[in-house]
Amino acid sequence: MRFLKAFLSVVVTLVFIWALQTKLGSIPPLGKFLNPATGFWQNAESKHITVNQTLKLPGLLDKVTISYDEHMIPHIFARNDHDLYYAQGYITAHDRLWQMDIQTRSASGRLAEVVGPGALAHDRYERRMGMVYGAENTISEMMKDPEIKQVITAYTEGVNTYVHQLTIRDYPIEFKLLDYKPEEFKPINCAFLLKLMSETLTGGSDQFAMTNNLKHFGAATVNDLFPDQHFNEEPIIPVGTKWDFKPLLVPKPSKGFEAQMTAGIQPPQKIDGIGSNNWAVNGSKTASGYPILANDPHLTLSFPSIWYQIQLTSPSVNVNGVSLPGAPCIVIGYNQKISWGVTNVGADVLDWYQIKFKDESKDEYWYNNRWNKVTRRIEAIKIRGEQTEYDTVIYTHHGPVVYETVAKKDTGIGYNRNVPVGDALRWIAHDTSDDIKTFYLLNHAKNYTDYRAALTYFTAPAQNFIFASVDNDIAITPNGKFPLKYKDQGKFILDGSDPANDWQGWIPASQNPTVKNPPRGFVSSANQSSTDATYPYYINWQFGSYYRGKRINDRLTAMHGATVDSMRLMQMDNYSILAQDVLPTMIKYLDPTKMDAEQLKAVDLLKKWDKRYDANSIGATVFDAWWQHFYNLIWADKFYIKGEYFQPPYNDRTEKLLLTEPNSKWFDNAKTQATETCTDVVNRAFYDAIDELTTKNGPQGEKWEWGYIKQTYISHTASLPGFGTGNFVAGGTSGVIDALKGDNGPSWRMVVQLGPQVKGYGILPTGESGNPGSYYYDDMLPVWKSGQLSELLFMQNPGDGKGRIKKTVVLEKKD
Repeated sequence: MRFLKAFLSVVVTLVFIWALQTKLGSIPPLGKFLNPATGFWQNAESKHITVNQTLKLPGLLDKVTISYDEHMIPHIFARNDHDLYYAQGYITAHDRLWQMDIQTRSASGRLAEVVGPGALAHDRYERRMGMVYGAENTISEMMKDPEIKQVITAYTEGVNTYVHQLTIRDYPIEFKLLDYKPEEFKPINCAFLLKLMSETLTGGSDQFAMTNNLKHFGAATVNDLFPDQHFNEEPIIPVGTKWDFKPLLVPKPSKGFEAQMTAGIQPPQKIDGIGSNNWAVNGSKTASGYPILANDPHLTLSFPSIWYQIQLTSPSVNVNGVSLPGAPCIVIGYNQKISWGVTNVGADVLDWYQIKFKDESKDEYWYNNRWNKVTRRIEAIKIRGEQTEYDTVIYTHHGPVVYETVAKKDTGIGYNRNVPVGDALRWIAHDTSDDIKTFYLLNHAKNYTDYRAALTYFTAPAQNFIFASVDNDIAITPNGKFPLKYKDQGKFILDGSDPANDWQGWIPASQNPTVKNPPRGFVSSANQSSTDATYPYYINWQFGSYYRGKRINDRLTAMHGATVDSMRLMQMDNYSILAQDVLPTMIKYLDPTKMDAEQLKAVDLLKKWDKRYDANSIGATVFDAWWQHFYNLIWADKFYIKGEYFQPPYNDRTEKLLLTEPNSKWFDNAKTQATETCTDVVNRAFYDAIDELTTKNGPQGEKWEWGYIKQTYISHTASLPGFGTGNFVAGGTSGVIDALKGDNGPSWRMVVQLGPQVKGYGILPTGESGNPGSYYYDDMLPVWKSGQLSELLFMQNPGDGKGRIKKTVVLEKKD
């Protein structure tokens, strides 16, 4: 018995030791994680660590000085460009190494290597969408450019110098939680970051759903419900702008496309996007007499932030703003002469082509009246704890056939719902490009001519590049590499056998729509239509709604003597143009004689509502719920059918229906015996909205306030519990300038005052550090929540800290 007890004690001890050193599901090896010398304890940082340092690093050519301000934002002073980008890579890795690693793994389909088979469907999707293929093409092109090759190589060297000096105790906490170690950074990772942005901003498509719409409803209905020109328009390039170029000949539609768009002939076998704003006003509208530029790109809010704030200074450049961790240069910012910013264009640069294979072998496909050979690309997907999976992807001249059979399409992942089976993907993200060159040149730019030259290198994702300079010039250009297409090419799935459906070249960069110094004194964008109908080329048929653009333009038109604070307050504007458009009509249809006390109280509230989505507004809550019920009552019975995939009409078309077509057939619910009218639907939607709010939140009161109803939060990139904010009270919503809702909102707010001394103001929603144990992980959040901006420190030399420098790190060449 004594021997048995001893034996069991040894076994239990061994099992315990094994468990402490082994990753069990999502639980890290607790022995490693809790180890006082190397575990998570080592990731704690004090706010008050301000020890100056001198580091000797291999690969440097000369001395580099890095001054850190009160938010631990680095200001790099290098004596040559190699060391500048080397230092940028080094310190970005110091603050954001895990973020750089995980976003590369996500884009390249390598998550399963570290989290196991649960990420296999994601990895298959990324590989089959051609993300690796596109990154390989892009890095090949960038490395042909001697200037950009030097920048990328130096940046990569800097990252790897930091990686090589790490010990286990220094690993960011996410590496410890997921139990894997950092790997060397490669130049292609810079390209993966660009592909990730392309996927975020141009990786979706309505073509599959719109093709189903066409089959189910016919061309006449689709043309009516999904028009190319919106009911309301407020284009980025002002209406009436003259085009000072001779356009290329636009391709003619293919015969198959013309046939399917003829009403009655059946064809063969996007909700409003991410909201960003930018605008610039010239000196005629400002108190200073010089331009002011504002930009607040709205993206997924996360810890750490998608942006990394930094200043880069060398003999050739002095630039301040935000970069993307994993890529050199500054993406949004300013130097001593100019400022620039971006919003998403929403260009149609992703098309699906129906492929006809010769037989089940799928070795050949029909194109241009003959059989053509496919190529095959084998993707090796490593899986933690399991054998490597080899996935073969078929490529045509269009691009990859993402899912050649239904069996290949993973179910349950959601984001592949809009991918048709048996179709090839033609996507701009697959093409060669040298996009980093654009930002490199903008960082160095001095005037409008330099700005326009920089844009010629940018391919994707297409952006509305806004510009202002000390020369009192302002401009905006919806810019990217745009395919030369016939009108509506890509609105539906295309016949892949007909060469007439191919992209027929490119719109010349010099003919991308642009406007400089318009008479109205400002330029702006909010993801709405790029131009009016006079622009000779097709960019897309569906853009963001006009609401934010309209509100911005209304305010800027009336504005005089503008200051930085005028622009800051505009960025926080919550006024709803949608409510302005539709609320009077909706109230007019209500019948108060049939309402109870709670409903009458809500009507009275709406009549007094200022149409602002403020956090304490109950009117915003009632209107928002009413409009959503109204929208769903019209379209849900027609477009939300189990087992089918349709695209319902957008808000703009719904508004037109309400305001101009009260007798439309679309108000009738086919599932009821009665014939519903506009009046019926408006009243039913109102009753349902009030009943829902009352059931969930009780009688009208604090729990009806918009900030309480609306879910607003910032999560950790890996959704790690406790590493995010949880829900917090905030105003804003999609469709207003402050388009903050859920975890999507202003990922960086910036206002730049041009003039003899350029001044920038900005704020991140989180902090500079990616370490949850650091004070600087979320130190900017309170200022961001309050709608304030911090004055950005724009140093001219290492000693120009003005009392704001808290720490200095000197990098020296290691002998």
